[in-house]
Amino acid sequence: MPVKETNVQDIIQDINNTIKDMAMFIQSDESVRPDFLEYIKTIGANRKSAVNFQSACFNYIFERRLGETYRTIPSIYLERADLKAPIKKIVKNLDKSISSVFELKRVLKNGFELYNIINEKSYNVTSLIKMTNFRGLGSGQYVVARIMKQDDEVFLLEISGVLPTRRRDDAYRFSVARIIQNPEIVYQDNPKKQEEIEEDIKQVYDKFIEFFGKDEIITINKHADDLIGKFNDFTEDGKKGSFKKLIEEPKEYKFFNVSEFNNSYDNFLENSLGGFSSHKESYDVGIIYDKELGMYAVPFWGTFNKIFEAKNPSEVENYDKCIRYFLTNDKFSANLIKRAAKKHKNFLPVINGIGKTNYTLKELLEKFKSRYLEQKIYSSTTVLYKSKAFSSTLGLIEEEEEKLPLPEGIDLSKIGRNDPCPCGSGKKFKKCHGA
Repeated sequence: MPVKETNVQDIIQDINNTIKDMAMFIQSDESVRPDFLEYIKTIGANRKSAVNFQSACFNYIFERRLGETYRTIPSIYLERADLKAPIKKIVKNLDKSISSVFELKRVLKNGFELYNIINEKSYNVTSLIKMTNFRGLGSGQYVVARIMKQDDEVFLLEISGVLPTRRRDDAYRFSVARIIQNPEIVYQDNPKKQEEIEEDIKQVYDKFIEFFGKDEIITINKHADDLIGKFNDFTEDGKKGSFKKLIEEPKEYKFFNVSEFNNSYDNFLENSLGGFSSHKESYDVGIIYDKELGMYAVPFWGTFNKIFEAKNPSEVENYDKCIRYFLTNDKFSANLIKRAAKKHKNFLPVINGIGKTNYTLKELLEKFKSRYLEQKIYSSTTVLYKSKAFSSTLGLIEEEEEKLPLPEGIDLSKIGRNDPCPCGSGKKFKKCHGA
């Protein structure tokens, strides 16, 4: 049953007041204020421009995570502010708000009908501000927006970006970049999509075991993409091609910074999809299938495990940085840490010895992987396979790649899917003229 108009206005006022109070909180709380001031300084915002400063406060509240535990600002506010029950509910819902790329379907009296490109759901949203602020917006455009649910209503918190209809490709590219960074947004508020992903994980796990004979393989990065490709071929056509030559250990297990992991947004998507083989350095990659969360390709997984297999952790170059990399990298799930702890009896003694701490496994996970304990986050690889936005974007990228002409007289029926394409592009036939 729709919420009454008067009640909706009361909710809008409560949401706006709560956001204002949170903006005051980040400027006054002893532990949050220093980070907020540093954030303001970094992005060049100041109080002289009220709109600029308000926007910076809003972004900080919803995007910033503090400390090694990556705590959200709303969760910190909930803990430290003395709030009444209705306001606590609003803060919790703000913390679960959805930030995504939407296609604007219709302009409504007090809001919009939006299609979420990422989670593939439509929403009728009510604006927190007057609709006159959105003059010029119309159906067919794309918006980067944040919405929240409250008492059976969906509210529009902000629109931070607008793209015209002709820039559909850019909207989809940005959507995929967001998915790679935060795969859970694909099934956020979409239980049907989550069920699809879970079913896919079960089916592909059995195929992974059938193909490799185990749930974990380690090779060097220049072979990782081809090895995953061989497995993907097997899931598609059931033909088990030879892959043993693609399993190669590195000459030395050591940890170091890989320059390609430090991507700007401009090349983030292409570098993410470009694969490990394009990287200049050579390092180990673990290809792991987690029965619960899907397939991972994990840089330095072999190196990480060697630390606990060595007589002395210092035998592995940059062992301490490697451990910190796995604990603090938000892309590595709690399940990966649990896997390492299960494999090595000395896991916690080594971790605690290096950090001079006394963590139990539960305490370690609560400190460094709390996000994965609070919600189920499937691997980005697994989620991408089930994303319509990714399928659409992948098609765009392939269309943009110029195909070389085929030599005359070539019989394409005699070319194997994994053979080099006869056009000379250097790609496999199935990825080029055989696509």
